[in-house]
Amino acid sequence: MDVNEDRLKTVVLLCRRYADELGFKIDLHATTDRRVCIQDADFVVDLALILGHDGYRRGWAIAKKHGYRFGGSQHIMHDEAFWINYYQLKHFDEIAEDILELCPNAWFVMLANPVMAATTYLARKYKYLKFAGLCHGYAGVYDVVKILGLEREYVNLQMSGVNHYLWLTDFTYKGENAFPILDKWISDGGAKKFWETCEASNYMGPKAIDLYKRYGVFPIGDTCHVGGGSWPFWYHNDATVEAKWKEDPTGWWEGTSGMADKWQEELDKAMADKNAKITEVCPPQKNDDKIICFMESLAFDIPRMIYVNIPNTHNYINGVPMDFEVELPAMVSKSGIQGIHPTALPKPVLARMLRDRVAPVEVELDAYQRGSKKGLVDLIMMDPWTNSEKQAEALLEDILNMKGCEQMKQYYK
Repeated sequence: MDVNEDRLKTVVLLCRRYADELGFKIDLHATTDRRVCIQDADFVVDLALILGHDGYRRGWAIAKKHGYRFGGSQHIMHDEAFWINYYQLKHFDEIAEDILELCPNAWFVMLANPVMAATTYLARKYKYLKFAGLCHGYAGVYDVVKILGLEREYVNLQMSGVNHYLWLTDFTYKGENAFPILDKWISDGGAKKFWETCEASNYMGPKAIDLYKRYGVFPIGDTCHVGGGSWPFWYHNDATVEAKWKEDPTGWWEGTSGMADKWQEELDKAMADKNAKITEVCPPQKNDDKIICFMESLAFDIPRMIYVNIPNTHNYINGVPMDFEVELPAMVSKSGIQGIHPTALPKPVLARMLRDRVAPVEVELDAYQRGSKKGLVDLIMMDPWTNSEKQAEALLEDILNMKGCEQMKQYYK
């Protein structure tokens, strides 16, 4: 299902050609009507980004004009910007209500941001909705494994936190503690040698190693990466500081957008050529993608340990509100999702999580539920680059007057 008919036709053609090349018989239907699409569904998989990537870029340009930089809060110069989140939360409301009416036994598989805020919001509002948030940021741990030269099948690990703030607390290789292997890689110069050739804003870059030295647990994926929070802000005070830590948020985001454009161009080219093999563009290789594994485990009762975003109902992470989202390992099967109590996070890590991740989301959700413009100002005031209430109010006014935010402007009167 897609609201864009041209895009929908392209995707349907892609699916049909792909299936034909593989000899698969697929009962494929296409619609621009979401309610028709999800009628009697078993799974509803949502990847929608209502304002699109251009909505990020337009807002970020305005924020830069008002003195904001990458590295601050998730709610301005990042992919959980408050103007994006308004439309996403409204969309999730509509999806949840449709599911409960048209396919109440379906699992809602939520992949679109803001996973942390939306998981918290949906769990509080819709008590009978079966859902989980999935994020691929956790897979950054396998970059650590690969760079250290470890064989993945002998690695055992555990991570926990909240979305875009995930920490590796347990790490063994062939039954032995593997953190000393990481320590040796750093002390023997392996890290510095890697930084000579790796791209900027790398999962194993200087910023990640510095945080590991500070806290004794390793930041995974988006925890300190520009793809998510780009936290902490003190690594991003100015261009000179960013260069010292081999950080380039602007270049990283431009590169990510460029990759998406390049991928789209390759698909468009393949679709235009009737003789082209789609399976050469998208090789049919079996993988352990968590979306597939998650749905397969629930549908066919194949128990698997999968990292999910769910409410902290069983106090999985002590200190986080029990009706707030957490990201952690869970056993997924026909019985549903059973969270696994992880190793406790160090107190400084937990404290920063509550201040920099949990608190802003609570302020944002309160503002959203009350339609409070003043609440949004309070949210902007929590960003470390905000110097005054006047600055926050000016940013908000410009965002509300931005193209695409007309509905939001009416809502936050």
